[in-house]
Amino acid sequence: MARKQIRAHSVSQGDVAPFSPQQPRANPSRRARTELEFDEPAILGALFGQFDANLVLLENRLGVYIAARGNRIQIEGAEDSVARAREVLQGMHRRLLTGQEIDAGVVESLIAMSVEPTLEGIVTGNPATPSVMIRTRNKTIVPRSAVQIDYMRALAKNDVIFALGPAGTGKTYIAVAQAVSQLINGSVKRLILSRPAVEAGEKLGFLPGDMKDKVDPYLRPLYDALFDCMPPEQVERRLASGEIEVAPIAFMRGRTLADAFVILDEAQNTTVAQMKMFLTRFGMNSRMVVCGDPRQVDLPGGPPMSGLADAVNRLEGVESIATIRFTSADVVRHPIVGRIVDAYEGPDAIKGPGQFS
Repeated sequence: MARKQIRAHSVSQGDVAPFSPQQPRANPSRRARTELEFDEPAILGALFGQFDANLVLLENRLGVYIAARGNRIQIEGAEDSVARAREVLQGMHRRLLTGQEIDAGVVESLIAMSVEPTLEGIVTGNPATPSVMIRTRNKTIVPRSAVQIDYMRALAKNDVIFALGPAGTGKTYIAVAQAVSQLINGSVKRLILSRPAVEAGEKLGFLPGDMKDKVDPYLRPLYDALFDCMPPEQVERRLASGEIEVAPIAFMRGRTLADAFVILDEAQNTTVAQMKMFLTRFGMNSRMVVCGDPRQVDLPGGPPMSGLADAVNRLEGVESIATIRFTSADVVRHPIVGRIVDAYEGPDAIKGPGQFS
């Protein structure tokens, strides 16, 4: 069935035409008014949000005035802000039409993406621009920042991907989603998730139980991402069969990981020797993703060189190896997380051992 289109027209003090990807960015100083009309009344509640919360968020973030009357929305304000608000509403509408949910995080992400003049096709659903998304059994993951778009494309194309950046940017979650998608469609036979068993400044002491009980606390974030992308019964079944393996990096030694999607999380806490050992496990028809935050090195003892820093310095630019760098601007958790990251990583921040810019 053909997708219904949003009808829109704009008027302003200078008869400004509606913003489109082919036109230059609107003038931020001119006033404008745009009206959108939606033909799908069933999704208006989700589009506007409870008590019009999504519209209020747009007003507060972009400094525009939005009036909703029936299936029509009128936006007034500075021309540039009106154009951005229009793009965001169209992006929200497109996601709802494809069965995706809208929450405050999605709205915040679309607002951030609307700043980039090269992203209108992805935000508004320009048919000339191919969609960027990852489909899993539980949900469809779409990019929430400009760098996430590059990351998803790199995951689909390259053999080894280094994903660097602060917490909350989606490094590990998107990698797990891509791995689950490839496991489901049969392009790989195994999914292997690993991370160093390094305490983040705490002393956990003796942990009771068998080996699995001792290492599981370190690997819990990987399990969380798995259960978010697959039904719990499937995760448990594939874990039992060995199709999905979650293990510390020490368990990788001596193996060749063929027909596998392999993810190393918290890679900044590997030593140079561990990283070399891990990367040389690469087998035929495999893909490796190495995720880490260069500013969060928790290696014990003196100032050893982080294996992640060493690997990126050696391998960046090598064919079939991609390096994706996230910043606080790409944080897709609550907006305050990005501001916290900025506060800790400002010009006065002190780098730890083995860290790099």
